Amino acid sequence: MTKVERKRPVVLNNVQDDSFKWKPLPKAAGKWPYRLDINKVLLGEDLSSSMQFHMVGDTGSVKHSDFQRLVAKEMTSQISMAEQDFTVPSFLLHLGDIVYNHGEANEYPAQFFDPYEQYPAPIFAIPGNHDADINPDSKTPYASLAAFTEVFCAREQQLIAFSKGSNRLSMIQPNVYWTLKTPLANFICLYGNITKFGTITEEQEAWFIQELLNAHLERPDKALIICLHHAPYSADTNHGSSLQMISFLEKSYDKAGVKPDIVFSGHVHSYQRFSKHYTDGTIVPYIVAGAGGYAGLHPIAKLDDANVTDDLAILKDVRLENYCDDCYGFLKVEIKKINGNLLLTGEYHTLADNCLDGVANAVLFERFYVPLRYPEYSL
Repeated sequence: MTKVERKRPVVLNNVQDDSFKWKPLPKAAGKWPYRLDINKVLLGEDLSSSMQFHMVGDTGSVKHSDFQRLVAKEMTSQISMAEQDFTVPSFLLHLGDIVYNHGEANEYPAQFFDPYEQYPAPIFAIPGNHDADINPDSKTPYASLAAFTEVFCAREQQLIAFSKGSNRLSMIQPNVYWTLKTPLANFICLYGNITKFGTITEEQEAWFIQELLNAHLERPDKALIICLHHAPYSADTNHGSSLQMISFLEKSYDKAGVKPDIVFSGHVHSYQRFSKHYTDGTIVPYIVAGAGGYAGLHPIAKLDDANVTDDLAILKDVRLENYCDDCYGFLKVEIKKINGNLLLTGEYHTLADNCLDGVANAVLFERFYVPLRYPEYSL
């Protein structure tokens, strides 16, 4: 299914400076270079030839939470059904904004633990801007990402005191920016802080460049995947593209001499798939998957929308391939080794009719393929 009218991402014409919102990062739970081997979490699973996983962002919602519950239910159902043919998604990588409107511990039971209580696989996460926010009216002072780090960056897996009885154990990510190492891919996970378009510290930038170099050394056996909350490219009317994230990524690629195989993000409450075309012939897909449940989807800008522009030079080599801005949904991704090469297959599943009747029916919206071939390794 393809419904593309607009061909490029956009930027908003009137953007307010919110850099004053930036918050200091919490202390890392692990040691530099902040890597987590998935085998420490998935004990005994063989992912050496094929692995599947879910991805979704912006699931939290302080109202109309039926949407996030139905998304979670459908991902859970996919695992239960897949067990019959042994193609089971092994984990969920959340793309940020787990709770709204502020990252308070008391919001996690209703917005995370309860909806995902039955999800049988581990859940990893990167923080979104709302996860990092601080409620100015809170009666109990707390630091930015205090609850997030307790849930996802614990030193050991254990029950969470503020989960209200959930059986889900904490995750052991070493930092709020970190790398998930798997047999078929390295996931470099970035943290963009609390600002609307993202802010990356110099320390994280240096770390990111080094992780690009290290992940590149493991090609062609492993894909190089970047995950971040703030969408670099978007064609929606609420956020638009983040010039800050585009600049940061391109500068880092140039310094490392390394480009990723694919980039996943959330933040924008819709599904969008872009292709970035480079002069050397490289094409990098950029996927936005932020329609995970927040009550309010972000529409794609009309061609005559005077509030956005798409004629910046930095956007000209980026093409909007497909989008879905009127349904909630999630990604299921597979990486498979075929004749020595890796093939990434992405499926975006939507909930029919926005689940307004309270019944979820996941429908395949589109399937896309990313063959991972590196000519320099075949010389």
